[in-house]
Amino acid sequence: MHIAVLAGDGIGQEIMVEALRVLGAMNLPGLCLDHADVGGMAYHKYGHPLPPETLELVKSADAVLFGAVGDPSCDNLERHLRPEQAVLGLRKEMQTFANLRPAKMFPGMEDASGLKAEIARTIDVVIVRELNGDVYFGEKGIRQTAEGLREGYDIMSYDENEVRRIGHVAFKTAMGRGKRLCSVDKANVLETSQLWRDVMIELSADYPEVELSHMYVDNAAMQLVRNPGQFDVVVTGNLFGDILSDQASMCVGSIGLLASASLGEGTQGLYEPIHGSAPDIAGQGIANPSAMILSAAMMLRHSFGMETEASRIEAAVAAVLAQGVLGHDLGGSASTAEIGDAIVAQLTGG
Repeated sequence: MHIAVLAGDGIGQEIMVEALRVLGAMNLPGLCLDHADVGGMAYHKYGHPLPPETLELVKSADAVLFGAVGDPSCDNLERHLRPEQAVLGLRKEMQTFANLRPAKMFPGMEDASGLKAEIARTIDVVIVRELNGDVYFGEKGIRQTAEGLREGYDIMSYDENEVRRIGHVAFKTAMGRGKRLCSVDKANVLETSQLWRDVMIELSADYPEVELSHMYVDNAAMQLVRNPGQFDVVVTGNLFGDILSDQASMCVGSIGLLASASLGEGTQGLYEPIHGSAPDIAGQGIANPSAMILSAAMMLRHSFGMETEASRIEAAVAAVLAQGVLGHDLGGSASTAEIGDAIVAQLTGG
């Protein structure tokens, strides 16, 4: 079990400590942890947010556990040198194209949601987001119009193979859950979305047990707050998935509770909480490490096939929340270390 540990910037350093404590408490066989710099920290040391040394470690690892990147002191750098570019570089290097973001209401945490408790408790969805296409990776730039005006452009595009491969991941995810898949697009306006919908329909013939439905993205955003319990698995493109998954996190109650897995064709994956580096609270010891710890659980499940161990960690996090050990993001006063202590104690019986 060779894991590349990239804690990154801001609260990434603090929450990673707790995730590694949890992994240590699991007594995992053959666990090998190697650390490397990434993001703003790497830029300040090496002049690049994703230096060659880090890439070499990633190539040799079975999985990558990633904290967060983002450093305000780097905001005025050229775009390719900004900390956030490290994430895109890792996805490209690891050829991850599928991002799995589960959002599930933890029992007893309904009041933390902005939704009514009876609605919030129904949330149990996995958003499958395509990672390597869409406007984030399309041709982009600033040009001048015939009238001499500056015009920014970002091209959205997907080819059918890109849609098909993320579709397979989504259908397989649905097969392992409630066998309901909602494909989110904007096919009434975008040709890219029309192709997306056509391919999803074609692909559904390979998964006759899965009920496929379609929803426009604006309606999906509304339904996530109106009736989130209707969703089992949602599959969508890079831009829409970025927005909807963050929305789902706040429906659950806090962005500090949601983990993610970025996967490719093999078992190697990139595992990270969906929140950022939170420089406003970095160094204060108040960041919620739950999402980082849950990301480690996803790593055990998807890269190492350790379903039992992953479920143990998830159950421990749920138990600690039910006990009222809450971070500042959830209206509590527990520190980063205190939350970690409680989860480790739950795992070890201490």
